[in-house]
Parts: sequence; C-alpha cells; structure tokens
Amino acid sequence: MQRVMLRHVDIVRRSLEQMRLLAVGGIPFGVVVAGVGSRLLMLLLRVTSPDNVRGIQSDDDFEIGRFTLGGTYNLLLLGAGVGIIGIGTYQLVAPHLLGPSWFRGITVGLASGAVVGSLLLHADGVDFTLLKPTWLAITCFIALPAVFGLLVGPAFAAVKKPTSWTRRRPWLVVVPLICVVCFPPVLVLLAFLSPIVVLGAAVASSPDVQQLRSSTAWINIMRALWMGIALFGLVAVIRDISQITASSTG
Repeated sequence: MQRVMLRHVDIVRRSLEQMRLLAVGGIPFGVVVAGVGSRLLMLLLRVTSPDNVRGIQSDDDFEIGRFTLGGTYNLLLLGAGVGIIGIGTYQLVAPHLLGPSWFRGITVGLASGAVVGSLLLHADGVDFTLLKPTWLAITCFIALPAVFGLLVGPAFAAVKKPTSWTRRRPWLVVVPLICVVCFPPVLVLLAFLSPIVVLGAAVASSPDVQQLRSSTAWINIMRALWMGIALFGLVAVIRDISQITASSTG
C-alpha cells in the first residue's frame, strides 16, 4: 500500500512539474520567438511588398499593413500556444537526439524548419502570391520555425535546471500564474494536455516502461521515427517551394 501511495505521489509531482514546464517554458518563449518574430517578419514583408497588398487579409487572417493592439495580442497569443506545443514536442524528441548540445540545436532547428515550413508554405493564397519578393517570403516562413527549433532546447533547459530561479518560491507558483493570466485562452490548451501529461507520467513511472525506453532497440526505433518525420518534411518543403516558384513565374 505504501509503495502504491508513493507511486501516486510521484505521478502527481511529475505531472505538476510537466505542466509548469509547459507554461513557464512554453508561453514566454513562444510569445517572444513565434509571436514577436512573426510580427517582425510581417513588417519586413509589408515593407518589401507592393503598396496594393495593404489592407488585404493574409492566409492567417491578419490584415496586411495594419498594426492594431488586438491583432498584435492575437499574434502573441498564437505564439504562446505554439510555444507550449513546441516545448512539449521537444521533450519527446530530446532523449533521442545525438551529439553535443550545439549539434542537437542545429538538427532540431533544421527539422523544425522543414516540417513546420512544409505546413506553412502553399502555392495558393495571399502569402506567396502577393507578398514580394517571393524568395523572401519563402525564406521567412522557413527561417522562423528553424530559429524556434534552434532555441527551444536552451529555453527548456533554462527552466528545467534545478538552479533555475523559476523553481524557487514564490516564483514557482507566481510565474506560471503570470503567464496564464497574460494569455488566459492558453488554459484551454493546457487543460487538453493535462490528462495526456498525467497518463504519460503514470506510464513513465512503470519499471517495465523505464527498462523499455532505455533499451537500444527502442532508442533506435524512436530515432528512426523522428528522422523519418524530418525527411518527410524536407521532401514536402522542397515540393512546396517548387510549386510556389512555378506559380510565381508562370
């Protein structure tokens, strides 16, 4: 009975720490890199594009050339959600990365640029038909997720390390609250992820699962899986670039 109780306590502790990492690591990081980064890239493309694109709704439903507090907040809010998902995904990938930290950052950055870039690039729509020059728009939509992937590891490590100031009282409670209060809609995403986090903590606490995850076969399978996803994204982004280029010159 005592062993069962201790395991339940450990699951709760792991789950709370995981939720803290998602909030404290994901929200500020996503706001700065994805949110502010998107705003800066949109400003750059607005300056380099013809004047007739101003006032047109982009593919992400933002009005090109118009700066509003509401629109900017929505962009930062989107960045906060992306940050949470990014931190969560990185935790799944990190145990299977190879090499020193700098090499891991480069590989995650390249994979993020390929996979996320393939999701953002498309030959139809406004972003790659009206925004000019086309090569700059393509570069921006690949470079931003690549930078996100390059920096997500250090951001996660800074929040997770035992000496992080975010783990000291009262910041242990205050910082997550501030992050959520500034962007309340992320509570929906965190609520959706919470049962997944608890289930993951429960599975990870099993000795059999721990033994399986430390086996060479499991590690190689997971590495092959993540590499396959990255290669699929690379093929897709090359195809999308070819289609956009052909459309813009056709």
